[in-house]
Amino acid sequence: MQQLVDQIETIDFQSEIYKDAYSRINAIVIEGEQEAHENYITLAQLLPAQEKELISLSKMESRHKKGFEACGRNLKVTPDLEFAKKFFLGLHDNFQAAAKEGKVVTCLLIQSLIIECFAIAAYNIYIPVADEFARKITEGVVKEEYSHLNFGEVWLEKNFTKETKAELEEANRQNLPLVWKMLNQVAEDAKVLAMEKDALVEDFMIQYGEALSNIGFTTRDIMRLSAYGLVAA
Repeated sequence: MQQLVDQIETIDFQSEIYKDAYSRINAIVIEGEQEAHENYITLAQLLPAQEKELISLSKMESRHKKGFEACGRNLKVTPDLEFAKKFFLGLHDNFQAAAKEGKVVTCLLIQSLIIECFAIAAYNIYIPVADEFARKITEGVVKEEYSHLNFGEVWLEKNFTKETKAELEEANRQNLPLVWKMLNQVAEDAKVLAMEKDALVEDFMIQYGEALSNIGFTTRDIMRLSAYGLVAA
């Protein structure tokens, strides 16, 4: 704990090096919340019975985006949104392709599991080393992200069949390797913000594994699913 306190005290939130890295990290969380906002609107069209709840989740993501925009303004940093759009392009394109085919299970894995677990892991690791303003914003956001993850878990658990299991496994095979590429891409910037890549990977694996377990996958299944693309991490 003392080591963490000492680490925070040595961070210069106003340094050019910090602000440069923050311009990309901040853009990623802003774009991530925007992606989530749009994805939940799409899911509301695919799942009309849950439309009200999904629209509510999409509005929540929009509020989160505004909160993170305020974090950037607080440090007088302009987010590099062009970088962030490219960062999410793989998951974005895969979600859109699945939505066009009506693959609700694949869409839920991408948004409610992969993106939410990615966000929760990042926020969990960031909170202890954030500036005071960003810490308060992020603590509020991460509590709500668990409810978004829970939506996907509950729906997929209720609809867990041989067919949906097969679709989840295929979606995992296509999309999980993208997560490791994304983590590698942002590792250096995250380190400047005192966020270690190994900690991000570990937290993501915990969140993702628990979600898969809650849906109905066995421990052996989860170990196999989690291994996709991990070699590159």
